[in-house]
Amino acid sequence: KHNYIVKDVNTLAATIRNAFFIAREGRPGPVLIDVPKDVTAAMGEYSPLEVRWPKRTGEHLKNGAIAQLITLLKESKKPMLYVGGGVIRSNAEAELAEFIEKIDAPMGVSLMGNGAIDTTNERFTGMIGMHGTRLSNIAVNNCDLLLVIGARFSDRVVSKASAFARRAKIVHIDVDPAEINKNITTYYHVIGDSKVILSKINAQLTEPIKHTEWMEQIAKWRDLHPMKINGETRRPSQILGALSELMEEDSVLVTEVGQHQMWAAQFFRHTPSKRFLTSGGLGTMGYGTGAAIGAQVGNPNRRVVNVAGDGSFRMNCNELATIARYRLPVIILVMNNRTLGMVRQWQTLFYEERYSETTLDTDVDWIALAKAYGVHGLHLTKDDDPHAILSQAFAHGGPVLIDCEIPLDNMVYPMVAPGASIEEMID
Repeated sequence: KHNYIVKDVNTLAATIRNAFFIAREGRPGPVLIDVPKDVTAAMGEYSPLEVRWPKRTGEHLKNGAIAQLITLLKESKKPMLYVGGGVIRSNAEAELAEFIEKIDAPMGVSLMGNGAIDTTNERFTGMIGMHGTRLSNIAVNNCDLLLVIGARFSDRVVSKASAFARRAKIVHIDVDPAEINKNITTYYHVIGDSKVILSKINAQLTEPIKHTEWMEQIAKWRDLHPMKINGETRRPSQILGALSELMEEDSVLVTEVGQHQMWAAQFFRHTPSKRFLTSGGLGTMGYGTGAAIGAQVGNPNRRVVNVAGDGSFRMNCNELATIARYRLPVIILVMNNRTLGMVRQWQTLFYEERYSETTLDTDVDWIALAKAYGVHGLHLTKDDDPHAILSQAFAHGGPVLIDCEIPLDNMVYPMVAPGASIEEMID
C-alpha cells in the first residue's frame, strides 16, 4: 500500500506511526519501512506522539447518496447483491443481515466474502465467477440491479467483462476509490465503509421491499442447478462437510492456494462467526501455515484449522517446528493428491493433457515428517470415515497433521473457462 525509507533516526518514530495509520486506513494493506543499518545504530531524541486512529469513511456522504441507493432498490424488480471481503473487514455482518432481509434479494459472494452471511441462509446463492455456483452466475446475468458491496471486479469473478451482468444497473459501494470504474463501469457508486453505509440505508429504509416473483425464480433455478457432487468432487466434499460439522462457532478456517482452497470455499459451511482466512487475489502458495500460526497466537482460545494442498504445504512445512515449539493446537489437513492440482486441472481441460512440472514424483511421508517435528500425525485414507479421523484430531489437544488421500484426477467444478461468460460453465 505504501513504502518508506528512513534516512534520519529522528524521523523513525513518526514514520512507524504513520505506517500503522496508512496500513489500517480505508482498505487495509501492507506498508514497508526500510530502515538502513546506520539508522538502527544511531542515537536520537524521542518525543511521545499522539496516537492517530483511522476513522471510518462514509460519515459525510454527498447529499442524497443514501436516498438514491434506496430509490434504485425500490425501482428494481430483480435486485442481486454481490458481497466481498470489505463487509467482513468492516465487521458489517449484522448490518448486512438486516439489509438483506429488508430488500428481499438473493446474495452471492466473492472468495473473500465467504462468511459474510451463513451459507444456509435461503437468500444465499454461493460464490460468483470462475468456481462459483451456476445459481449465482445465472442470477448475476439476469438481475436488473447488481449492488456490489465491499468487493472488486476481479477477473476470477467477471471473466468476460462485456457479458457480465449485462442486463443490470451496477451500483458499487467500496471504501477504495481506486476500485471504482476500474474493470467494470458502474451506473452509480458510493465511496465509504460498508458498515457505515449499510447502517445509514437500514435506518432510512423504514419499509421492507418485497421481490416475491424474483425470489420464486431464484428458488426454481436453485432446484434446476444444484451443486453437483460427482466422482471428481465427492471425496473433498465429504472431508470439508465433516470439518464443517466438527468446527465450533468462533473458529478459524485457513487455506493455502489451489484446488483445496476452492473446495473449502464451496463445501465448508461458512458463517459470520467462523472466520475464513485465505490470500485471495494475491494467490500465495505457502500462505496458510504462517496464517494459521498467527491466527492461533492471536486467538489462543479459538480452534484454528489449515486446509492445505501438498504442493502449497511443501513450501514452508518447516514451520511445523514453530507449531511444535509453542505447542500451538493447529490442525493441518494436507489434501494430498501428489500433484499441483489446479495447474494440472488446466492442463487437462485446456492444454490437451500436456502435463509439465505438475506431478510431485518424490512422495513425502507426511506422518513421519510430522513426527520428526514433534507433531501428531494421522492418515485419512480413501476408505476412512472423515468424521472419525477428524474427531481424533480435535480430541488430541495439541498440533495435528492429517494426511488426506485425494485422487489424482479430482477436479474443482463447476468452472468457467478463461474468457468465457460466467454462465458458460463446465461441470
